[in-house]
Amino acid sequence: MDQAHAEIDPEKTVWEVISEENEFIEIEGKQYNSRAYVARFNFNGADQGKKVNMLSGGERNRLHLALTLKSEANVLLLDEPTNDIDVNTLRALEEGLENFAGCAVIISHDRWFLDRVATHILSFEGDSTVEYFEGGYSDYEEFKKKKYGYVEPKRVRYKKLVQ
Repeated sequence: MDQAHAEIDPEKTVWEVISEENEFIEIEGKQYNSRAYVARFNFNGADQGKKVNMLSGGERNRLHLALTLKSEANVLLLDEPTNDIDVNTLRALEEGLENFAGCAVIISHDRWFLDRVATHILSFEGDSTVEYFEGGYSDYEEFKKKKYGYVEPKRVRYKKLVQ
């Protein structure tokens, strides 16, 4: 989804955008009441009638998540998904990822979020190496300490491309 949210009509309501003004939404061959589906993303009652141009950054992210999951994608690429969201939305995102049948590639600095949702870590280290690890973030940190010992963080220096 476009991070600028350019494809969404700002004059439509949350419900209109997500449901495409249909009473039911079909996902994976199952029909869901569109208002109930929208409510799963913490848009309850009057929030479903809110115009898109009035949404906060976190609300816009929830709107995009609802649209993405409705599209029945099997791969999600999430770049810093915990930015600009409240605690309820964070919990909904975690629950959605736990129940997601596909693959999610998540780029995040939020180690607590990664601990709750990651099953594998692909870490790009400062010395231009890539570490693959099966497990959550805390497990990965322990693995790194055992493998390298305690390493003080340092600024990465790159060679100039042109002399």
